[in-house]
Amino acid sequence: MNLLEIAKSRYSCRAYRPERVEEAKLDYILECVRMAPSAVNRQPWRFHIVCSEEGKRKLQQCYNREWFTTAPMYVVASIRHDEEWVRADGKHHGNIDIAIAVEHLCLAATEQGLATCWVCNFDADLCKQLLALPEAEEPAVIVPLGYAADEPTEKKRKPMQDIISTCDL
Repeated sequence: MNLLEIAKSRYSCRAYRPERVEEAKLDYILECVRMAPSAVNRQPWRFHIVCSEEGKRKLQQCYNREWFTTAPMYVVASIRHDEEWVRADGKHHGNIDIAIAVEHLCLAATEQGLATCWVCNFDADLCKQLLALPEAEEPAVIVPLGYAADEPTEKKRKPMQDIISTCDL
């Protein structure tokens, strides 16, 4: 698949088959994450892999949705605020950097025949506590990862003319 085909086939999966993700596929996906760009190459992220039954049960307390429990594993992406780059005007770039890295994860997973979903509406304080994260580390996204047990719905996207502006400066 080329990148456009991968982008078109990636979707927010909300039902997973129980089989485990092969270690080689997970390694490939995580290497793609490692290659993600970040502001001033700070790479202010940590990716916590949760695949034990006990760990999954604990993490499921952070996001109480039935579909979420079907995932065979989770990746918790967190921002290390003590490592993120801050622009001269005070803008922190950790959120941008983690978004780039997480989308690398999602696209690589799609390429490998796996499914993902961005989960941002979770109890971040409980997640931080369960993972025993240091003070400066904020859990930003939980990504369930596995083989899809559902089918994607049609993606609705704005027309190109609604999102592109040509600027001649």
